[in-house]
Amino acid sequence: MEIGVISDTHGLVRPQVYEAFEGVDLILHAGDVGGMDVIVELEVIAPVRAVAGNNDIDLIDRFKERETLTLKNRDFHLEHIFDDLPETPDGSGPDASRIVVFGHSHKPFNQRHGETLYFNPGSAGPRRFNLPITVGRISLGPDSVTSQILNLE
Repeated sequence: MEIGVISDTHGLVRPQVYEAFEGVDLILHAGDVGGMDVIVELEVIAPVRAVAGNNDIDLIDRFKERETLTLKNRDFHLEHIFDDLPETPDGSGPDASRIVVFGHSHKPFNQRHGETLYFNPGSAGPRRFNLPITVGRISLGPDSVTSQILNLE
């Protein structure tokens, strides 16, 4: 299963997202969507599951602040602001039984600690400071999870 991961669009879906998410089965949006038009546009690519971010005042009644789902026998936790990162990710193992997807910082993050993958796709919306414009992909195989950050510039 191929999953596109995006966050902090703040109302902007860049054209490069279509290529980056080509062939995905599902898109996870980790908040600060910026409006339902973003969800509608992403749904042209694949079904979307999203959470509301701290700037999504108009969407708070439509999306939860956090969501848990199971995909291919792996537990996903989707939340905009996630503050419980381990200090020393160890990168162990080819499989991750728990995947935490978050956004907010606009900084890409892709690290494992034990059987948990912590994944922030960065920001695909308007540039903030000197941070890159990125999205992510997570591939779920029968015995493995691979994840990557994709630069849209």
